Amino acid sequence: MLEDVYDDAYFMRKALAEARLAYERNEIPVGAVIVSNQQIIARSHNLTELLVDVTAHAEMQAITAASNFLGGKYLKNCTLYVTLEPCQMCAGALYWSQISRIVFAAPDELRGYLKMGVKLHPKTEVTMGVLKDEASALLKRFFMEKRNLN
Repeated sequence: MLEDVYDDAYFMRKALAEARLAYERNEIPVGAVIVSNQQIIARSHNLTELLVDVTAHAEMQAITAASNFLGGKYLKNCTLYVTLEPCQMCAGALYWSQISRIVFAAPDELRGYLKMGVKLHPKTEVTMGVLKDEASALLKRFFMEKRNLN
């Protein structure tokens, strides 16, 4: 029997590649991909500095790109892979998109949707901790470098 190469770790590695792009662009290194039928239909990373827009989180960019790809506002039968637990703003947008599944790597114990008590759509499934160590290490390195520059 062949191993399924298109598992959660595979797609999270693609989200981590997006996070590394954000890191290189001096953005908080969060990356996201949205998958439908084992195909990446959207990829994004934080663009808040470039766009001077507090809403330009990786998840928000991915939702817009996936909706454009699908030609509709609902992301049923889609999975979001994101390197950091969504914040309350992104969780709200994901609620309205009716996304079927969210997979995130690192928890955000200060500003994540779980800490804030935000609810996702009742049909949305969540998987936590996929490649958590890699995502956490990238975020920690980014913020340590920021602190050392100041």
